[in-house]
Amino acid sequence: GMGREEFEEYQRQLLEEKIERDKAFVQKKAERATVRMHLRDKYHLAQDERDDAQLHVAGGAVELPQELAAMVHSEEQEEEEEDAGAFAFLSKMREVDLPALRDRALGTVDEVKEKCALM
Repeated sequence: GMGREEFEEYQRQLLEEKIERDKAFVQKKAERATVRMHLRDKYHLAQDERDDAQLHVAGGAVELPQELAAMVHSEEQEEEEEDAGAFAFLSKMREVDLPALRDRALGTVDEVKEKCALM
């Protein structure tokens, strides 16, 4: 068996390992909560109080690992590009000659009516 000192050292090591695992677990939960908060903000969804609580337990602002931060930022960039794409589309619509487009469409309709009358 183990001597008393060996047993106490073993217990201390177990406790230290448990504390480290608990810290890592709290950090992971806070990182997930941060990602959820970013996504809820992006999609204009109601925030969840539990996410705030998990951040509070972790000690406030949480720094995301690079891969999670990259995922959040890439989604933000996609949304900005989509917004810019919609704006670019609308600005190009201003350049369209609507009267000419209308006349062309009406001409096509007239051609179709003539062809149908012949058949």
